[in-house]
Amino acid sequence: MSACVPTRAADPNRTERTHPPHSPPPTGPRRFRIAGADVSASIAVFLIALPLSLGIALATGAPLQAGLVAAAVGGVVAGRLGGSPLQVSGPAAGLTVVTADLILRYGWRTTCAITVLAGLAQLGLGCLRVARGALAVSPAIVHGMLAGIGVTIAVAQLHIVLGGTPQSSVPDNLRALPAQLAHVHPAAISVSALTLALLLLWPRLPGRAGRLLRKIPAALIAVAGATAVAALAGLRLPKVDLPSWSNHALAGLPEGPVLGLVAAVLTTTLVCSVQSLLGAVAVDKLVAGRPGLSAQVGRSRLDRELLGQGAANIVSGSLGGLPIAGVAVRSSANVHAGAVSRNSTMLHGVLVVIAALLMVPLLELIPLASLAALVMAVGIQMVSLHHIRTVTRHREVWVYAVTTLGVVFLGVLEGVALGIAMAVGVALHRLTRTRITHDETEGVHHVHVRGQLTFLAVPRLSRTLHLVPHGADAVVEMDGSFMDHAAYETLQDWQKTHTAQGGTVEIAGRHPGTRVTEPQALTGCRCRPWTPWRNHQCDRPRSAPRSEHDPDGTDRPEPDATGPGGASGDELARGISAFQRNTAPLVRSELARLAREGQRPSQLFLTCADSRLVTSMITSSGPGDLFVVRNVGNLVPLPGEESGDDSVAAAIEYAVDVLNVRSITVCGHSGCGAMQALLSSEPGGTRTPLERWLRHGRPSLKRVTDDSPPWGRLAGRAPEGAVEQLCLTNVVQQLEHLRAHDSVARALKEGELELHGMYFHVGEAQAYLLTEVDGDWVFDHVREADHARESDQPA
Repeated sequence: MSACVPTRAADPNRTERTHPPHSPPPTGPRRFRIAGADVSASIAVFLIALPLSLGIALATGAPLQAGLVAAAVGGVVAGRLGGSPLQVSGPAAGLTVVTADLILRYGWRTTCAITVLAGLAQLGLGCLRVARGALAVSPAIVHGMLAGIGVTIAVAQLHIVLGGTPQSSVPDNLRALPAQLAHVHPAAISVSALTLALLLLWPRLPGRAGRLLRKIPAALIAVAGATAVAALAGLRLPKVDLPSWSNHALAGLPEGPVLGLVAAVLTTTLVCSVQSLLGAVAVDKLVAGRPGLSAQVGRSRLDRELLGQGAANIVSGSLGGLPIAGVAVRSSANVHAGAVSRNSTMLHGVLVVIAALLMVPLLELIPLASLAALVMAVGIQMVSLHHIRTVTRHREVWVYAVTTLGVVFLGVLEGVALGIAMAVGVALHRLTRTRITHDETEGVHHVHVRGQLTFLAVPRLSRTLHLVPHGADAVVEMDGSFMDHAAYETLQDWQKTHTAQGGTVEIAGRHPGTRVTEPQALTGCRCRPWTPWRNHQCDRPRSAPRSEHDPDGTDRPEPDATGPGGASGDELARGISAFQRNTAPLVRSELARLAREGQRPSQLFLTCADSRLVTSMITSSGPGDLFVVRNVGNLVPLPGEESGDDSVAAAIEYAVDVLNVRSITVCGHSGCGAMQALLSSEPGGTRTPLERWLRHGRPSLKRVTDDSPPWGRLAGRAPEGAVEQLCLTNVVQQLEHLRAHDSVARALKEGELELHGMYFHVGEAQAYLLTEVDGDWVFDHVREADHARESDQPA
């Protein structure tokens, strides 16, 4: 299938082309519609949310109806107002421990009031635009907090699984476990074991039938299966009890010590906010994994998400519901089920309301042991082995462990505080852990510095440097990423003194030949990640000649010779020298890996030969990422053309059939000289090689001049003249030429290839991606930076 960037709503401000007389009259405003994908996704999320909401309410000790209220409000309110369209909010397992502790201390009505106050605090934080600041918390602390909550949930629910009653804390539950094991309830264990078995085995059903059955959520099958078996076997077990909604307890005025209530509000706000924001970021990653969806849905606006969560908690607490946060299980199910807008989240909330009103007799058949087993499994899954391996690899396992144990034995707020303190301690330890050694080899004294070189290591550095005898040859090898001013001055003062006494000093970086010098202010270096040769003067001799248009010496000097010794040769040599000195040490290991493994690019990027287009810069790609083909006018000759040049067709065939690229991008740009030449060329002119080559662009010119729809258009504004209109339309036309190649057509048919169109406005440094809108081809902004700004705006 063809895969340009997915459809976005047309911009009402963009200039519309006048319709020919035979075109149908424009239609009126569209009616509100819910996509079929959103309907099916909402049903899948609803089937997961229903048993989990009841189970989490059971685990907290709240009225079971509170879980349904929170699920409905999370779907409708947070789904409508939140900044993450596909994140599903509701009662979360990560809030279970916090809520259970609040209910135990203050009672249910005060807990609802605390939920309302936490929602107000979230609104305040959203207005202050601090959402991104919450992401600065170390992932080891967040994962440790969730793991601690998971352990607490699992240990507490284990008592219900065994037919007993959980205690108020993990130590009490552990102490009571031996007595509970001595007095187990066989019926409860049987129902719980069946629930866990179905949870484990259902996702692993084999064969074609298994693939169809696995579309039904395992949580629903586990609870429904255990309920059916318990009913058929006539087991006498405690079951779900949903009292009349007329007796549902609502929020009351908070009662208790002021400091305790403040701490409770802060804890609830912290856990709800951090879990929701991290969930929104995780949903963005899931959306990015679905081709084309990210342009349609857009990235999460974190401050708006915080405002939406705050509003949902205010409503949920007021209606007697549990605290609300983004839920990873439901959100991932929503994305994987094919949701395309926030309508799926809102519709799932409506389905929860319908179920709460009409399915009470069925819900009251569910054994509590089955719900406990379901929640216990969720708690166990919160202790992720993947997270443990990740924090171990990054040497943050102590932060993870301290946070987890703190949450388990002290509480969520205390555990997070301990984790933050541990993270700060680890950071300081890394900063101060610097090894400085000295040895002599064949008369050369080597001083090795491993780690960050700060003022704290200056005394040890000075002592080690003074072990080098006067007049000796010395090499100081740095193996670290940071050196502060104090350390630099110490090193430079010693170097000057040692050199004055007749010795030699070589200061090298991590890789051989990499000099360690002071930051750019000392040398006058004005290098940037993309330094134009014309303005590059880091290594230019001070006596370099100036051009008559360049009185300050910042422009390219007039060449005083031709060939390798001239200005162009100097620029090339300087560029190579700068690469060997600055860039090569950073990319050497990656290029060595590519040399061993061969190239495996992800896409073919076909663009113009214009020198202003730096493909790796505008796509943020590196070595091995792109297979680039450049020619004048980013043209794709039709197969079979008698052009005398099969280079483009050969590159396409090689990229698709040999390299197995997953996408092909045709990129045009503003001010294209080839399009200007095409507009001014004479029909049939094939006298020069350039004119013969440009004839492959004549279908694009014909498409514009003959008003053949659809053209390529820019979203939000009209093209800047005929040249830009031709540049845009040329991308659309070349994509059609691309589909005519056999290898491309075959890969598209098999679903193994996507085609993309792109336009780069050089003067604006702005990239546009091609989107099909109502049969028209529109180039829309790539709003990467805009999303970052929008996430800092209130709703």
